[in-house]
Amino acid sequence: MVLSSSSSSSEVKIISECFIKPKTLPEKSNEPYHLSPLDHLMLSFQYIQKGLLFLKPSSEQSDDDATNPKYFMEALLQKLKDSLATALVHFYPLAGRLSTLKTDHPRRSYSVFVDCNNSPGAGFIHAKSELTVADIIGSTLVPLVVQSFFDHHKAVGLDGQNMSLLSVKVTELVDGVFIGLSMNHSVGDGNTFWNFFNSWSEIFNSQEEVLLCLKNPQIFREVSGPMCMLPYSPLDESISQSESPVLKERMFYFSSETLSLLKSKANQDCGTTMISTLQSLTAFIWRSITRARKLPNDQETTCRFAVGTRTRTDPPLPTNHFGVYTSLASTTAKAGEVLENVLGWAASKLHQAVAEQNGEKITAELEHWLKSPFAVQPDQFSEPNLIHMGSSPRFDKYGSEFGMGKAVAVRSGYNSKHDGKVSAYPGRDGGGSIDLEVCLLPEFMEVLESDHEFMSLVSSS
Repeated sequence: MVLSSSSSSSEVKIISECFIKPKTLPEKSNEPYHLSPLDHLMLSFQYIQKGLLFLKPSSEQSDDDATNPKYFMEALLQKLKDSLATALVHFYPLAGRLSTLKTDHPRRSYSVFVDCNNSPGAGFIHAKSELTVADIIGSTLVPLVVQSFFDHHKAVGLDGQNMSLLSVKVTELVDGVFIGLSMNHSVGDGNTFWNFFNSWSEIFNSQEEVLLCLKNPQIFREVSGPMCMLPYSPLDESISQSESPVLKERMFYFSSETLSLLKSKANQDCGTTMISTLQSLTAFIWRSITRARKLPNDQETTCRFAVGTRTRTDPPLPTNHFGVYTSLASTTAKAGEVLENVLGWAASKLHQAVAEQNGEKITAELEHWLKSPFAVQPDQFSEPNLIHMGSSPRFDKYGSEFGMGKAVAVRSGYNSKHDGKVSAYPGRDGGGSIDLEVCLLPEFMEVLESDHEFMSLVSSS
């Protein structure tokens, strides 16, 4: 995939690279961290890549040497490394590498685990660019260079046997700093990713030498052996990755007032109060992108959600449970049905698809795969005319601060993007606002940007 951009790219130069090990290793790190069946399924998916853009503190605001440009980056990098080493104590599997457990009895079978001992640690890269913060957030389209703010470009889960499961890339801009994280999707989902980011920030800002008690400590599975054994070696599988065509990526901001109106309309259309804000917004973007694609009325289009399942299992799991706990909720309809019916019609189909994601259904799907397991290819999850809503505005993405105040923007890397990929972030101003990161083919983005019905609900900031 190539992302198109209206602003010029600038080279990102790597200054230094190293690995960071946990400051100390908990006793349980001596045992293998076994992947669950769902974790094994995620081995063919690309690393999660999300990051935060900060403004450098002005040296005019303080006499402190820490804000002096000459010393600022040096001090920041050292503190980031020190706090990362402590954060990895609490998230110790992220410092490991993937490995395979093989058994020949009663038949040859395999399982993947995280080896927390034979690993150099998490990656840490310092890079530099002559770009400014305005170059990143001031252009209409997301600049292509943002992809260079992340490590592990195009890497998939099984690559974690030869590369770090977590990598941090700190890119120094003229007047800002971008902190980009890449995390192996087979050991953690978006919930785990942002719990780590926020915990790292909490440690960075702590006045204590060693932070022993996090506000949201991770809970790990208590298992003594492999959770599943497969008839093939997952880390030896070949994953085919087809190149996507040129895409355009843009951020669209929706105010809390606009979202309230969308939710009210969707529920009124259906005579209910059960449809959520995100389901209403997703129905709106499904209709808008379907209109932009100018599909024939009888052509099918699919809208899909990534659904967190921790609270849907039986018994429910706490939100700070480490690992991958997601499922896909999808609904398919003819383009004519999506466009000719009211907003609530599409929203109700999405609501139903999400409601069906209960513990019984999730368990049944995994058990079905375990009866005849196979290596999942990413293309198996593609659908014609797909809109996929990923990430979540519920994640506290602006809660991570590293001595530079609140981030000015959230951005993502190359990985897992395709025509119709949409990611939902909380709006920077809070209050229930939402930013949508939308990736589309250039001709579809052009139509969407000129769609009055869509753009009339998009705020300027």
